[in-house]
Amino acid sequence: MVQSLTVTLIVGCCFVYALWTLAPKALRSRLATALLKLPLPVLLQKPLTAAARQQGGCGCDGCDRSDSQNTKPGQALAASLDAQGLKPVTLVRGHYSKKTPHQALR
Repeated sequence: MVQSLTVTLIVGCCFVYALWTLAPKALRSRLATALLKLPLPVLLQKPLTAAARQQGGCGCDGCDRSDSQNTKPGQALAASLDAQGLKPVTLVRGHYSKKTPHQALR
């Protein structure tokens, strides 16, 4: 009896966690706002308050920046690697040996 209750509790908590994690931000925000109206322990109020403040959307950070602030995708990474004294790996396509693929397998 106790084992069944324990398993039911664990599965129920996992189900609620999966629903919360996979739900869109807008839905989580509305649910958090509704749940904050209930008397909840302080342990639950802090994450629900943070979730209620989230904006829905695609999560695109930087789409609203002007072109002068935008950098090419690899520039920021290259700059940080140069600051550390590292060089990025460059992949080059081409034949490095004069052997044909059939000769290389022998």
